[in-house]
Amino acid sequence: MQAQSSEAPVATSNVLLEIRGLSIHYPIAIGTVKAVNDINLDVYEGEVLGIVGESGCGKSTLGLSILNLQKSPGRIVAGTIKVDGQNILELGAEGIRNVRGPKIGMIFQNPLTSLDPLMSIKDHFIETLRAHDPHIKVEEAIARAETILEDLGIEKRRLAEYPFQLSGGMRQRIMIGLTLVLDPKLLLADEPTTALDVIVEAGFTELLAKLKKKYNLTVVLVSHNLGLVAEIADRIAVMYAGRIVELASVEGIFEEPRHPYTRGLMDCVPNILLNQKDLPAMPGSPPDLVNLKDSCPFAPRCPKVMDICLKEEPHLTYEAEPGQRLTAEGRGHQAVPRAVACHLYKGHK
Repeated sequence: MQAQSSEAPVATSNVLLEIRGLSIHYPIAIGTVKAVNDINLDVYEGEVLGIVGESGCGKSTLGLSILNLQKSPGRIVAGTIKVDGQNILELGAEGIRNVRGPKIGMIFQNPLTSLDPLMSIKDHFIETLRAHDPHIKVEEAIARAETILEDLGIEKRRLAEYPFQLSGGMRQRIMIGLTLVLDPKLLLADEPTTALDVIVEAGFTELLAKLKKKYNLTVVLVSHNLGLVAEIADRIAVMYAGRIVELASVEGIFEEPRHPYTRGLMDCVPNILLNQKDLPAMPGSPPDLVNLKDSCPFAPRCPKVMDICLKEEPHLTYEAEPGQRLTAEGRGHQAVPRAVACHLYKGHK
């Protein structure tokens, strides 16, 4: 076993997004829901990071918090979120407004609820651009919108149409266009294919890969769809009970999952080659986030549970020798750390 440390080793590429000690709580009548607990995470320039896990694991809360958009009554109780070295949690209303859009773009789950049914697509683009540049001319705004639509594979005539006249896949492309028109460095996508059928979803992954390369984007993709993440992501962060329990390259997660929870997720992925009659299911259910104990939150469901798992919570441990990640230039171009939060990898047999 390689030497390990609880501290992340120095990265070999530039860190665009740095999250340290992030905790997000939701006060409710019976207590406090600890939705995100002490998250540490780096996202490197030019990569696609997938965040996966069961419903309620905290992945969407984590994604939204990067823009300080966590839903009420949720609040960030600890930690920092730095983009290009700037802690966005210290920014006022004007400062965060200059980050949302120009630096960080967001694609939400359902594009129909994000578009105004009374506004044409053209007006959506004009309003988006004028929100950050009040002096931009209508002609210039339309020209930039037409350029974006061309990259999205949408005819220019659609600018005159309204959201209800477009298909679900086309509305999702418009939402991407409204994000790209502000030329952000970081793109957050929260379950972007939830409202799409499988055929349109396949086209979405191809489009996102193309746009990532053309616009030099860094992407954080939040999804429960492991197949989608496997197609486009470079690394995967697996979340459980508000924590990151494993962090590795796509190859590492799918070919050599280490945390028992990650292994359980992989076992639940349907495989048509096995002619499965029944879809495997992970036993048990996630823990109560109001009454978390000082033990491994996965212990009640874990097939490899040990005595120490019931007494002590494991922390994310980084390998001294990092694994490889996929980059735009090719597989294994740069090295990044692999990490797992499990007592199995802390010298306990």
